[in-house]
Amino acid sequence: MSLGQRIQDARLAAGVSVDDLANLLSIRPGLLRDIENNNFTTCGGDTYARGHLRSIAARIGADAEELIEMYNLEHSVEHRAIHDLLAENNVTKAPVERKNVSLKTLAVISISALALAGIAQIVITNSKTTVVAPKPKPSASSTLTPSASATPTPSSSASEVIASKGKLTLVISATRGNSNIDVVVAGKHLYKGPIFQGDVKSFEAEVSVSVYLSNAGDLDLTLNGEKLAPLGARNQEVRKTFRSGE
Repeated sequence: MSLGQRIQDARLAAGVSVDDLANLLSIRPGLLRDIENNNFTTCGGDTYARGHLRSIAARIGADAEELIEMYNLEHSVEHRAIHDLLAENNVTKAPVERKNVSLKTLAVISISALALAGIAQIVITNSKTTVVAPKPKPSASSTLTPSASATPTPSSSASEVIASKGKLTLVISATRGNSNIDVVVAGKHLYKGPIFQGDVKSFEAEVSVSVYLSNAGDLDLTLNGEKLAPLGARNQEVRKTFRSGE
């Protein structure tokens, strides 16, 4: 509530009209209306305005000190700092405290940024590293079951060995470990399954014989009585086709 509204409410509560109050105070009714409209510019300054407030308070039963305190807060130039008036009229702007950043703070920020960049580089490098798990070695106690992909099919990519003319005799020996093998002659599987360390299996064919070995490095192959060089390394899958000479 403004000071003018406070005065008007007190006057109405006292049952006094503007004209009657103006006559009692010996002031112009227009001045009293300005005061109730919270306009004290026509009072002639702070001293006259406070004098009018004391006179008005005495006639309408209001607290003069309360009205003067409201006037000081709302209208008195004496109670307002000169800088506040200048800022209010856009002559100057209220000062803003500037915070200076110390060199120590800048150094800490730089070190933190470098550390974060280093950690990010390590994470990116590790994410690009591919770990290849070694293939498990077959054991004698486990059941070796060749998958459907183990079935050898003669193709242009399969390695071929030409044997001497005549019937082919192929002997497979599990000399150093276990393996899965698949032997195909004339489109038929002569044997498809595991061969354990120490086992020897022999096969005969008229024209060609194709083999799949899941662990070529642990097997020895003999073709027509001639021992062949190792076909691969341990745990290496190998497919070979042996043909008789023309």
